[in-house]
Amino acid sequence: MDSLLCDELLQEIFHRLRPPSHAAVSLVSKRWHRLLRSSTTSLSLYLPPPYDPTTIASLSSFLSQHPFLDNLSIATSPLAVVGDNLLLSVSASCPKLRSLRYLTNPLSPFSLVVISTSCARLSSISIALSRPLSLRWLRFFSGLKCLSLYITNAASELEASGVEEKIDAFDVEFCLENLSLSGIVSEDRGLGLLWRNCKNIRKLHLQSCASLGDYASVSGFVKILKGLRELELRACRSIVDGVLLKVAEHCVSLDSLLIYDGGSQEGLMHFINHSKCNLRRLDLRLPLDLDNTHLIALTENLNFRGLVSLRLESCCLVTGDGLKVLARTVGVKLEELALVNCDVVERESGLLTALGQDLKRLRKLDLSFNETMVDKELTLMLASCSFLIELKLRGCHGLTDKSAASMVRSCENLQIVDITCCGIEMEGVELLVLKSKRLRQLEVESNRLSDTARISASSKYIELVS
Repeated sequence: MDSLLCDELLQEIFHRLRPPSHAAVSLVSKRWHRLLRSSTTSLSLYLPPPYDPTTIASLSSFLSQHPFLDNLSIATSPLAVVGDNLLLSVSASCPKLRSLRYLTNPLSPFSLVVISTSCARLSSISIALSRPLSLRWLRFFSGLKCLSLYITNAASELEASGVEEKIDAFDVEFCLENLSLSGIVSEDRGLGLLWRNCKNIRKLHLQSCASLGDYASVSGFVKILKGLRELELRACRSIVDGVLLKVAEHCVSLDSLLIYDGGSQEGLMHFINHSKCNLRRLDLRLPLDLDNTHLIALTENLNFRGLVSLRLESCCLVTGDGLKVLARTVGVKLEELALVNCDVVERESGLLTALGQDLKRLRKLDLSFNETMVDKELTLMLASCSFLIELKLRGCHGLTDKSAASMVRSCENLQIVDITCCGIEMEGVELLVLKSKRLRQLEVESNRLSDTARISASSKYIELVS
């Protein structure tokens, strides 16, 4: 049989296999092992110590056996400072690389310049840098579309705040579309190089940032907002209000906004009232100051009437009245609703029923970690949500097998269900697998899967995620 299959056909088969099957394929024969490596396009590696020249040479030899590799993620021990040596090895062995991720140790500008020359196709890199920041190497990556920078050392380790870069001579327009920064503080100089020259940014992600850089850098921040479509602010409490102020004033293209742990009541209200964006996706997680006034303000801004996705997590000040007003206003178009760990779901009886009647076009519903939510509340809501294709009930301990029966009865289009750490027992899980017509993925603990459910899931090509 092995001799009947040509190399090209085997490689095409290997391309279609899921990664867990690769280990078995490599044991069939030396030929299959060689063809598997030559057809592999993505690798995720962990290199254990020791990190001596032999290890680096072995990595280079291993990577050279994957001539079509275009996506590489490497991790090492955080105590070993070997990032530059690894990067030089990658640059010599992976000329077709398009995506690189290495966050364990900070890399030097020299090694980044080297890989920009050797791997000219690189379009996405996720790397760690140390202070003082130097971003001059960016001008060598002409095709870079996605950039993620993680600052590793503390601001107190900055030597006399670093030497200020003379960046004006290096200004060049970058092609970046996705930009992610983590750990920026007010002492970080030179970020103006990014703000001034990234005019094509579509997605901006800031995480654990206390600033947008030093004063000279901040002044150029508004230049990236013109075409911005997605904004994520995670654990950036000290700058959220300032960023939202600038977005409301200068950005008209924003489509998606995510705020996790940050923002004041006044800052969020100012954005809602003055934003000119036709926002379609709003995700607020741990917004401690969010209350009904914000939800009602959302309904009064005509630019937000096209909202298709609303995700709220741990919103302790929101009540049913605010959610009902919002549902009546945007219910015609809303396709995704998440009320994760929102005690209003458990506190106000009949809320889910009322929401279901106004949100009949829902396709995705996430009610995870509402621990005391009962079957009756969920069942009455699902009766109105016949278009659901995705339902997440992770951590809802108050539910029973009755909820599984209501899913089968009311939601014939369900494709993805998450009932991990949920009160639904083995019989309810089996009912879901046997009776759901379009189910394609089920997340549930393995000890709640009967043999009958496993066999049926396999025959119906349902992916079981434990």
